[in-house]
Amino acid sequence: MARPQVGVYSGVDGSVKLQVPLPAVFNSPVRIDVVHDVHRDLAKNRRQPYAVSPFAGHQTSAESWGTGRAVARIPRVPGGGTHRAGQGAFGNMCRGGRMFAPTKTYRRWHRKVNKNQKRFAVVSALAASASVPLVLARGHRVEQLPEIPLVVSNDSFKDLLKTSAAVKLLKALNAYADVEKVKDSRKVRAGKGKWRNRRYVQRRGPLVIYTADKEKNPLVKAFRNLPGVDLVNVTRLNLLQLAPGGHVGRFIVWTQSAFERLDSLYGTHKSASKEKADYRLPRSLVTNSDLGRLINSDEIQSIVRPKFRRRARFTRKKNPLKNLGFLIKLNPYAKTSRRKSVLTQQTRAKKKAALLEQKRSEGAKEQKKETTPRKGKQARKTFYKLLLS
Repeated sequence: MARPQVGVYSGVDGSVKLQVPLPAVFNSPVRIDVVHDVHRDLAKNRRQPYAVSPFAGHQTSAESWGTGRAVARIPRVPGGGTHRAGQGAFGNMCRGGRMFAPTKTYRRWHRKVNKNQKRFAVVSALAASASVPLVLARGHRVEQLPEIPLVVSNDSFKDLLKTSAAVKLLKALNAYADVEKVKDSRKVRAGKGKWRNRRYVQRRGPLVIYTADKEKNPLVKAFRNLPGVDLVNVTRLNLLQLAPGGHVGRFIVWTQSAFERLDSLYGTHKSASKEKADYRLPRSLVTNSDLGRLINSDEIQSIVRPKFRRRARFTRKKNPLKNLGFLIKLNPYAKTSRRKSVLTQQTRAKKKAALLEQKRSEGAKEQKKETTPRKGKQARKTFYKLLLS
């Protein structure tokens, strides 16, 4: 498959002069998590150590009064005749005392970052700079640009010595709106930093990436006075400039020579880098990023379940000891056992009724025998009764 082509634009009229292939570094995976972690650690390497005075809060000969005076055992300032005498000292809860855990200059200020991780983060930031949605999401005004990444021919920078010429070049490319956005965003800082030589804050504008010739490149002087515009040599790409604040998608203006040198700096997916020892571009875990095409393919759609299927209704939980239907769901044998118990009870009831009927009939027969006794036996009984009487 042929690599996509990128237009090289003229800084005079904004027309396309020629087409160059897109460097392989722009097809690298965009790992925002790696960029964030590396940026967080690299940003700590420019800090200057600070600490409070080691004597702060302890410049008095305070001692505790001990127990028995109905006061706290905190050290107290000696002397008398002033408000200071008898005040608590040294403790972090006391006025004029030291702070808790005073800051030290031997704190671990800087962080070591793995070289391969730094390169991975730089590569991800470069790949994100070629994504229009990410550049727009970062707040850059690139709606009127002819193309991203924006590559400008080398001839446009030859006689670029004045800031006015740089402004003219950016206007020809419709990229000056991003500089105006930076100018409008300049405001006084909210906080104590306004007292400490960092009174103003403003947004970031375009990043101009160039190649350094034997003599100093003239475009540095032309662009350096524009607000928000940063310049960097292509051999010294810095993540703090490619992803300010750890946010990928910075708007970059490439010179043609710098753009064409990316393949030798970072290599391609088929060959290693020529300028970085044993370095190869990272590969994406997902070879085909068109998820919609994957999901709608015949191979996947033939095995997935139907999109609209009847969902099981929510059934209220019932007591199986009281509800026979729910009991049968839990224990299918309950139906058989319940039927057996009912049949057993019916059989017992029939037998009991039969026994009662039999006893009733036998009782009736005995009563009938008593009412109609035998003639000979009964005659003898009456004869003996009369004889005895």
